[in-house]
Amino acid sequence: MTAPPLVVRCGAMGDMVMLTSLMRLVAARHGSKVDVVSSGGWTAPVMAHEPTLGHLQLVTSRKTPYLLCPSQWALVRWLRGRGRGPVYLCDPDPEIRRLLLRGGVREEDMVERTPDEIATPMLWPDRWMLFGQRDPARRHAVAEVDPAPFRLPRLVVPEASREALARWLESEGLTGPLVLFQPGNKRTHKRGKVMTADHPKHWAPEHWAAVARAVLEALPEAHVLLCGSPPEHAVLEDIRSAADGDPKVRNLANDLPIPRLFALLEQAHSMVSVDTGPAHAAAALGCPLVVLFGAAPAALWRPIGGGPIAVLGGERGADSRVSDIDPRRVVEEWRGLPSRA
Repeated sequence: MTAPPLVVRCGAMGDMVMLTSLMRLVAARHGSKVDVVSSGGWTAPVMAHEPTLGHLQLVTSRKTPYLLCPSQWALVRWLRGRGRGPVYLCDPDPEIRRLLLRGGVREEDMVERTPDEIATPMLWPDRWMLFGQRDPARRHAVAEVDPAPFRLPRLVVPEASREALARWLESEGLTGPLVLFQPGNKRTHKRGKVMTADHPKHWAPEHWAAVARAVLEALPEAHVLLCGSPPEHAVLEDIRSAADGDPKVRNLANDLPIPRLFALLEQAHSMVSVDTGPAHAAAALGCPLVVLFGAAPAALWRPIGGGPIAVLGGERGADSRVSDIDPRRVVEEWRGLPSRA
């Protein structure tokens, strides 16, 4: 086996943030950088400065018929040219597996999740710590490298991004403590306001506005920055309007590319977020965090990182909604967050 290890994971932003744990463990065990096959427009900027990344190969779609998807052709060509090496197949879907086999990956070179691993409730970084200790010839983990130092997901913010953020903050007049709100999730990113009010992660604009008022009362010099992508502009605008158009509550939907978001998370006072990708990024960058959970179980999906993290919601299991959470509880948890180092 001469090729570097390959990790295959096609996930949302939070999935790719958590994947850094597996990448670092696999790189340490094999003494090599790690190639990655993935998808999504967020993946390249999330991985841009990950030191264990070798080559990143993206596919635009796994389900599109092969003859109609040039990115699948490119993946297969690349796989055929890279040689043999251990392949950590994180995704159980048959489409990506067929593409790997078409590209010449051999069954005996794959590390795949076992039925027991899939069925056992476990935080994803902890799952990856077990998975990454396996090799194609060994079904069970081997203790060649202590996984503990690699458990917490990590993101790297380059100095250039910090300098660019400082210039942007100055140009926008954003001084004082910056408290970030992340109201949207993958559905609002894709659809904006369409059919999102009934989503388990939806929280009414009035609730976000109530927390914003409490933040500004506690920190009069602060700004509350509403984070999101351009399709979420209308969602964030509803919150800004519910906060009576306070100029210290800013809608950043059109001003927050991922490199700027990560640099902002690295130095922000704190974040309040629903269970979604930017919350995992905040945890990976040590930003004090309050996370609101709906139906997704926190035992599987809660962010972990080096900073303080408070988790609310999920008490009714699959019937839980973020709308169950009283804004006063969120304010109380936010006030109780220790200041970041």
